[in-house]
Amino acid sequence: MPKIAILDDYANAALTSADWSSLPGGFEPVVFTDNLVDHDALVERLADFEIVCAMRERTPFPGEVFRRLPNLKLFITSGMRNKAVDFAAAREMGVMTCGTDSPGSSTVELTWALVLGTMRNVAFDYLTMRQGGWQDRTGVAVSGKTLGLIGLGRLGGMMAEIAPKFGLDVIAWSQNLTTERCAEVGADLVTKEELFRRADIVSIHVILGERTRGLVTAAELGLMKRSAILVNTSRGPIVEQAALIDALTSGGIRAAAVDVYDQEPLPADHPFRRIDNLLTTPHVGYVTEESYRTFYSQMVENIRAWADGSPTRVIGA
Repeated sequence: MPKIAILDDYANAALTSADWSSLPGGFEPVVFTDNLVDHDALVERLADFEIVCAMRERTPFPGEVFRRLPNLKLFITSGMRNKAVDFAAAREMGVMTCGTDSPGSSTVELTWALVLGTMRNVAFDYLTMRQGGWQDRTGVAVSGKTLGLIGLGRLGGMMAEIAPKFGLDVIAWSQNLTTERCAEVGADLVTKEELFRRADIVSIHVILGERTRGLVTAAELGLMKRSAILVNTSRGPIVEQAALIDALTSGGIRAAAVDVYDQEPLPADHPFRRIDNLLTTPHVGYVTEESYRTFYSQMVENIRAWADGSPTRVIGA
């Protein structure tokens, strides 16, 4: 009977987040808690598996990997998009590709946590207290400031609607943003340059693609106020890493908060881990018990549907 590989389950949460026992008899889930990206090692690990359950954008699956896994029959990702997967190559190899729903509020919640945590020095103050100290820095109030949103889709729109509750004015920009969309969520449309000049808080909410890779460079960071902060919970390569490091270490901006990186997991010796005015989290925007229950429960549903000959949530159908 089919063996199921559950990949990149860092917190070892998959088996407790869904009822895997509801699968037909003989279906065997095997959990891997590490992140294995070397193609040869990945192919060797998965050679005997017919089903792979992947967490979005953790392990890359290029066409080369699919072509070397002749036993693979079903590939399921969390969410309905996964930039790290060549779905066309999978389908060419006869692999059924499916996805899951993707709750969006959890990323917005984390973004606000990072905004507030950065403005009020929460992580720094926590470490100071743990080390026996007391007040050492002065925080900055959020109320009365300007929030600049790069992208005003589903997540950016939620950010814009919450912002007035904190007393924030909202401005927004993206390549195709319209005044109509801004009016829907109470934001003012501005140019890219104006956003970086005016915003006290810049928060990124665009999808990584050819037009957004390297969207924030030294030029944009150089426009920001020295008292401003940058928050990125979207994708690491949207912001040029070296430029951000320079802006933080030179005092070009007050601080930043980052949940996403060019390389994940972030290497232990990465400079981001040593920058005092950078608040970092390990790509946990969507990592909640509720999101995992959605992901893994629907993966189980997808496997059952595929076994019954009626696959559901098919990607590229």
